[in-house]
Parts: sequence; C-alpha cells; structure tokens
Amino acid sequence: MILDALREWLERHDSGTRLPPERTLADTLATSRPALRKALAVLEAEGRILRQVGRGTFTTTPPTQDFVGLAALTARTSPHDAMMARLALEPELANLAALHATPLDIRQLQDLAARIRAVTTWDDYESQDHDLHDLIARSAGNGLLHELHRIVDAVRQVVVWRQLSFGVAGPPPDYHSFAEHDAIVTAIAIRDGAGARAAMQTHLRTTLRAMTATD
Repeated sequence: MILDALREWLERHDSGTRLPPERTLADTLATSRPALRKALAVLEAEGRILRQVGRGTFTTTPPTQDFVGLAALTARTSPHDAMMARLALEPELANLAALHATPLDIRQLQDLAARIRAVTTWDDYESQDHDLHDLIARSAGNGLLHELHRIVDAVRQVVVWRQLSFGVAGPPPDYHSFAEHDAIVTAIAIRDGAGARAAMQTHLRTTLRAMTATD
C-alpha cells in the first residue's frame, strides 16, 4: 500500500528532510502521481509532512499521539459529505483571509491564481489548486481552523477528486474554476470579507454540481 510505503520512507529520514519531486518519488515507490498525491495529503493532515508553497515538501516530527486516522476517515466519508464539510468551513476561511491576510499572502495568492491558469494537466491543476486553498486557509490567521482545513482537504483529495471525470487531458482555457479563483483572490485582496465568502461558496457549489453530474 502506497501509504505504508511512504510511512516507511519517512521513518528512514530525519525531520526537516526535503522530499524528492513527486515524479521521482512516484518512480521510487512504483506508484502513480495521483495515488502518491492522495497519500501525501493524508500524511500532511496527520502532521507528518509539511508542504511549503514555492519550497517543496518536508518531513516533520510526528505528533506524540495519533490525531486522527485519516485512512479510516476517508473510508467512511462520502464525496457529498466531504463537499458539505468544505462548504461549512472554507467560505468562512475566505472571509477571515480577507481580514487577516498579509500583503505577502495576497501576492502569493495572486501568483498562484495566475499559475493555475497556465497548467496543462489535471495532475498539475490538482496540485496548484491544493496550494491555493491551503494558502487561503493559512491566511485566515487561525491555526486551529487551518489544521481543520488540512484534515478536510486530505479527505477531499481522496474521496472527491477521484469522483470527478474529465474528458480532456487538462483544464481548457475557459475552465470555470479559473474565474472563480480570481474572484475569491480579488475579494481577499480588497479586504471584502463578504465577497470572499460568497465567491468561495459559488466555487464550491459549482464543484459539487460537476461532481454530481458524473454520478
């Protein structure tokens, strides 16, 4: 199992070690990049790795107690339940980000939104999309809410992303999420909390409709 193989890899490396690029690590562990990314999401939510935008992914000191069994949690969470959790949490995180994001946070959000438009594969889109939503959660300025978002996002990557079906290799230039991301980031940048909340709700509801359409 890829998750077990990753845990064994982490045990052989000291805290603070930078993980190899995803393509290299996937080849080393004889798995696909999508499967690897989902396992990394679980480990990130467990506090065993730390992703830093623009720097990479690093090992961290494991928590002294198991926080939550992410593998078991994903097994009993439906895609619809995962999206409902996102709708309950992420709009408020966007609102808080509009109030608390630093100028650096805003520049990074704007840069991420622009970079997402340039991706050519769904794998790259998923990775950049994760970074954008995680940065919004971190910019909210509440560490506990950020940790809750990491758990919800780890489950989302496993049970929601696999539910979506795409007929092309990558997002088209007019993919709906591009404009939706821009609306969220613009509202945060101008400190419009209500607008950021509404834009995030629109984005997540559109994703939910797309997910439901593939059932």
